[in-house]
Amino acid sequence: MTTYHFIGIKGTGMSALAQILHDSGENVQGSDVEKRFFTQVALEEKNIPILPFSEKNIKEEHTIIAGNAFSDEHVEIKEAKRLGCTFYRYHEFLGEWLKQYTSIAITGAHGKTSTTGLMAHVLDQTFPISYLIGDGTGKGHVDSEYFVFEACEYRRHFLNYEPDYAIMTNIDFDHPDYFTSINDVFNAFQSMADQVKKGIIACGDDEQLQQIQAKVPVVYYGFGDTNDFQAQNVHESEEGTTFDVFVRNTYYDTFTTPLFGNHSVLNALAVIAMCHYEDIKVEDIKRISSFQGVKRRFTEKKLGTQVLIDDYAHHPKEITATIDSAKKKYPNKKIIAIFQPHTFTRTKTFLQEFADSLSDADKVYLCDIFGSAREDSGKLTVEDLQKLIDDSEILELDHTEVLAEYKDSVLIFMGAGDIQKFEEAYESVNNAIQH
Repeated sequence: MTTYHFIGIKGTGMSALAQILHDSGENVQGSDVEKRFFTQVALEEKNIPILPFSEKNIKEEHTIIAGNAFSDEHVEIKEAKRLGCTFYRYHEFLGEWLKQYTSIAITGAHGKTSTTGLMAHVLDQTFPISYLIGDGTGKGHVDSEYFVFEACEYRRHFLNYEPDYAIMTNIDFDHPDYFTSINDVFNAFQSMADQVKKGIIACGDDEQLQQIQAKVPVVYYGFGDTNDFQAQNVHESEEGTTFDVFVRNTYYDTFTTPLFGNHSVLNALAVIAMCHYEDIKVEDIKRISSFQGVKRRFTEKKLGTQVLIDDYAHHPKEITATIDSAKKKYPNKKIIAIFQPHTFTRTKTFLQEFADSLSDADKVYLCDIFGSAREDSGKLTVEDLQKLIDDSEILELDHTEVLAEYKDSVLIFMGAGDIQKFEEAYESVNNAIQH
C-alpha cells in the first residue's frame, strides 16, 4: 500500500485533501514550513504526521502530491523527480480522485467556500459523502456517494476536473496577476462548463453567467423572476434569514438560513436547486437551517461589549457583502472595518473599488499590504489606499489598543493574508486593559 506524501500539507486545499485520503483508509503524511497555520489542527487531531521540509522525507515507493505554491526547484520535488516517484500536482490528483463519485464542483469568483460548506453540510446528514472545503476542512468516507469540492479558477486549475455537476456562483474579475480581463475569466468558466457531465446550477442574476453555453442542462437560481429557482419574501430576524422558494413560478417551500445578507440567500438557493435536481427530500434540504458556517467566513466572537468578526474577504465585492451582513445582523451597532489588502497586483487593480466598498463602514483601519509567494513587493503602499477613504487610519500591530474605544461596536477583521495576527494582538491588549 502506497504512502501519500503531501508537499505543503498545511495549504487549505492540501490539508483538506490529506484528510479525505486519511479518512478513506490511505496512509498519509506531509511536510511544510515550521510556522503554525490554522489548517494543521485537523491534521493533528487525525494523527497525520507533519514533517519539516527535507529531501529525506521522500521515498521511492511514495505517491507525491505537491501544492501549487511550490516550484519544481523545491528540494522535495526535485528528490521525488530524481527517484521517479508517482507525482501529482494538487489539482491533477483531485481530478483523478473525484472520478469515483457523483462529483459536485462549486466554483465562482466569490462565495464558493461558503456554498461548498453548506452543500457538504446538507448532504453529509443524509448520505455517506466526501467533501473538500477551501477553508482547510476535508472529510472522506469509504462508501461515499457524493464528492463535494471547491474548484478554483485561478490559473485555470479547475480545468483538471470533469465533474458530474457544477454550481457556478458568479463570474468576476479577480486574480489580476493571472487573468487579463473579465473576458479572460469568462472564457475560463466557459471551458469549465464544457467539461461538466450532467448539469450546471448557475446564478441567473449574474450577467456573465447568463452568457454561458453548455451541452448539459443549466438550471438558474436567483432573485430575478426569470430564474428557475427564485427567492421571494426574504425576511430577517435574530434567527437568521427566512425566504420562500418558487420553482418555475410555483411555490415550493420556505427555508431558513442562520446567516445574513443577500449573498447568503443565493448560496442557500444554489444548494436547494442542486438537491432538488438530485431528488433529495425537502425535509433533508431544510437542514440548511443548522449550518454553522465555514472557517474564516464571518466567524464571530464576543469581547466585552464588542463583536469581533474574522472574514476572508479580500475583493471589493466580498467586502461589500461582509459589511452588508454585519449591518443586517447588527442594525444598531457601528461597523468598524480593519482590512489587510492581499497582493500588490489586486490592490493596484481595484484601488478605487476597495476604497468605495470599505467606505460602507463607519470607520476604517488599514494594515500593510500582504504580498503573496508570487510577488514580494510593489511600489504601491497601503497609504495609496488610505488617501481614497475619508475616515481611515493605518493600524500598527503594536498599537491595536486604539480599537478599544469603539464600545458596543462590530469590528470586522478582513483579508486573505495574516490579518488574524491583528485580531489576536488586539484581544491580548484588551485582556491586559481589563485586568
